Amino acid sequence: MAEYDLVVRGGEVATGFGTARCDIGIRGGRIAALADRIEGGASTLDAGGLLVLPGGIDSHCHIEEPSRGGYVSTAGTPPVTVNEESFLTASTSAFAGGTTSVVCFVPQWKGEGILPRLADYEQRAARGMLDYSFHQIITDPTEEVLEREVPQIVAKGIRSLKVFLTYEPLHLSDEEYIKVLVAARRNGCLVTVHCENYAAIKWRTEALLKAGMTAPKYHAWSRPGIVEREATHRAIALAELVDQPIQVFHVSCAEAAEEIARAQHRGLKVWGETCPQYLTLTGADMDRPGFDGAAFMCSPSPRTAEEHGRVWEMIRRGTLDIVSSDHCGFSMGGDRGKASSGRDASFDAIPNGIPGLAARLPILFSEGVSKGRITLDDFVRLSAANPAGLMGLAPRKGMIAIGADADLALWDPKKRVTITNKLMQHAIDYTPYEGLEVTGWPVATVRRGAVVMRDGVVQAEPGTGQFLPRGPYAMATPRGVLAHGFDAAPAPG
Repeated sequence: MAEYDLVVRGGEVATGFGTARCDIGIRGGRIAALADRIEGGASTLDAGGLLVLPGGIDSHCHIEEPSRGGYVSTAGTPPVTVNEESFLTASTSAFAGGTTSVVCFVPQWKGEGILPRLADYEQRAARGMLDYSFHQIITDPTEEVLEREVPQIVAKGIRSLKVFLTYEPLHLSDEEYIKVLVAARRNGCLVTVHCENYAAIKWRTEALLKAGMTAPKYHAWSRPGIVEREATHRAIALAELVDQPIQVFHVSCAEAAEEIARAQHRGLKVWGETCPQYLTLTGADMDRPGFDGAAFMCSPSPRTAEEHGRVWEMIRRGTLDIVSSDHCGFSMGGDRGKASSGRDASFDAIPNGIPGLAARLPILFSEGVSKGRITLDDFVRLSAANPAGLMGLAPRKGMIAIGADADLALWDPKKRVTITNKLMQHAIDYTPYEGLEVTGWPVATVRRGAVVMRDGVVQAEPGTGQFLPRGPYAMATPRGVLAHGFDAAPAPG
């Protein structure tokens, strides 16, 4: 019997702390050996001339989220009456782009608990091929939810709660947000936050609509950077009051990132992520004839080309240490998806979100590594190691090391590709990155020792993804620093 199930041979292995040309021996879905030359593999995968990177971890993506009507929608948008991005299609798209694991979102509906939605979502996710974990969205933080149901989902291995400070009907008041922070602290969870000021956006939106400014481009006008900055400052301040670690999602501009940097300088457990759309797209992309600008609408809004440079600087400083996709796809065609409220709808009635699962890593590699903005080590940390750490998935995920899951992306750093929607292999009928030329492309993806994509052809089987339970971990543990030393929310008992 062969000593190894698979040997990945002759690649330049990138660990996030330098590279080394070596073979990787895989047994039982895990990395069992790293050596100059490994024999005894039942099968081999030639990585000569390629980089071997950890499989990407996308810790922020919306996949097959059911709405109250039984169809699929995405948080914060009008309902969509077609189930576009299933866990199967999302898995295919992720593997095509070099991603092997995701953390996605279990919804909560106002007036209801979280356990029924979780049971339904577990069944949906089990049909896919990706390895996965969950964030639990909290939109209605009742006593029943926070004191009785949250401990039950934590026992299942869900260790992050998601809150919105904007969107109707999802946003939480400051009092409700504090209650979620307290529940997270008592149960050892991270809190992830969408930071935009609900009241300010509502006020500006009403004024824009009254002035007849209804086209997609005015989406950016309704939520300038200041509303993101204010909400980021507030989210951090209240988390500091409770002594609760948080991550600020999808940071689009330096002024919001600076609030995170100040908190980090004070020693707070605050982390920030950004997304490829804030490195490539601009508000001007929404200024297109008719309905076309809707293809680029997401929240926070893309900013300016000049802002891209400032966000890159925040990445280099380490203030923003994860790049996720915030994959949230709605098709442009037909009368559903982006057009669910009509193709002449005002910007506030158009679903927010863009697809990006497959595009995330090629764009980050090309715009970052290939153009000299970041190093290869930075890329590994931003795309895999850091999300694994912050989500409590390390050391199983996010690294090439003995004992870790054998999740790998074989990367041709010189391959030049023009992004098309066909290459994305998702269920959505467009990509906002159509026509973007990138340098560097994944040519094979390995998930737990199985080759699941080769030369763009995905070959995994439905139902082979695994749920990734998360136990207690240091990054989600409070610092133990409270104002005046007074704990306003001690753990029960």
